[in-house]
Amino acid sequence: MTASRSFSATSGWITVAFLTIAYLFSFIDRWILGLLIEPIKADLGLTDTQIGLLLGPAFAIFYATMGLPLGWLADRRNRVRIVAVGIGLWSIATAASGLAKSFIHLFIARMSIGVGEATLSPCAMSIISDSFPREKRSRPIAVYTTALSLGAGLASLLGAAVLTWAKTGGDIIFPLLGPLAPWQATFIVVGLPGLLLALVFMFLREPPRAQVTSVLTENNIWDMIRYVSLRWRLYGSFVSAFSFMVLVAYSHGWCAVLFSRTWGWDPAYYATINGFIMILFGPAAVLSAGWISDRWLAAGKSDAPLRIALMGVLVIVVTGVLAPLMPNPYVSIGVFALNTMGIGVTSAMGVNALLSISPGHIRAQIVAFYYMCISLAGLLLGPTSVAFFTDNIFGEENIRYSLALVPLIYGLPILLLSRAILRNYSLGMEEHRELV
Repeated sequence: MTASRSFSATSGWITVAFLTIAYLFSFIDRWILGLLIEPIKADLGLTDTQIGLLLGPAFAIFYATMGLPLGWLADRRNRVRIVAVGIGLWSIATAASGLAKSFIHLFIARMSIGVGEATLSPCAMSIISDSFPREKRSRPIAVYTTALSLGAGLASLLGAAVLTWAKTGGDIIFPLLGPLAPWQATFIVVGLPGLLLALVFMFLREPPRAQVTSVLTENNIWDMIRYVSLRWRLYGSFVSAFSFMVLVAYSHGWCAVLFSRTWGWDPAYYATINGFIMILFGPAAVLSAGWISDRWLAAGKSDAPLRIALMGVLVIVVTGVLAPLMPNPYVSIGVFALNTMGIGVTSAMGVNALLSISPGHIRAQIVAFYYMCISLAGLLLGPTSVAFFTDNIFGEENIRYSLALVPLIYGLPILLLSRAILRNYSLGMEEHRELV
């Protein structure tokens, strides 16, 4: 498939730019809660269990499961309009979080953020796929994926500023709303600009869809599930590698606690350092991976995206085990920076590799299913595994061993099965080429 002549490369890159901005906004809105836990708990009288429900299930389950019907819709309707509605929903929900007076209010807002954000990636990857020929997709997908680390990094810096600000005890006066605590103001300031971005998307045009010449013309959710289940070795082995990456990334939610308990770092100080690391190292890794992938594909290495992703998995395993065990915090956070690069490399290649084994008529649904699987695996296993090992084996003061064990026990099987994963992928690409 080649990009339509009526949709130029310039139009494609403009669309990618706005999709990346949207992804950046989504990550800031998603991650900011994790850095405002203490002032929210103090003001609303919440328990750790309630905070855990807000961080995990309230967002993840709806974010993951809504992706399937929204992917189905994206395969049939105007994708940029769907994204516009999604941005508007999650932006309003983020701002509304700042007005929450109870756990239920925050739960509903968090759930709504998940529903809104579920519209983005299935639509974005389908749009990018139809905007560029296969051999030129890696770089636009890598640019889009930079929002992962940029968004998390900016959220970390913003959270650090709020944590510092909150210690002063001063409220902020908002027109019509009156005095608001710093954490409340943060949600509103972060959420409202998204409404302007939603308006921009209402005026963007999307590329023509790829034409599918195979006899597979059905494209409902059950057809997608049937297609994937008949190829369970291919998709199961493929998803396992990227689920591991997300699992490790979400386990890093304990890193502020690691640096506080092990080396006495203030959470705001850690958030500041970590924010700069994510902004500097994450995008560099993602863009480099995209550039290398395009060169390898041009040289005839058709499985380049997956090979590069598995190299990232190796980096994640090695640095993930070593980083918490370092003798001082500065060496540790330096190794974590390398871990961030490994996560960036792997995440950049995930959907890029997936597109080569996804028929165009169910592409958005397969992408949505992929995000559902890796999101559920990451959120359900990453943070909870660290907590389980700490509570039952190592103890609170030895959380460093829990963090080191997670990438080892989940990552080692992926490395041992890497040849089988590549073999299944090559067979899947051969079948895909015969269907289009």
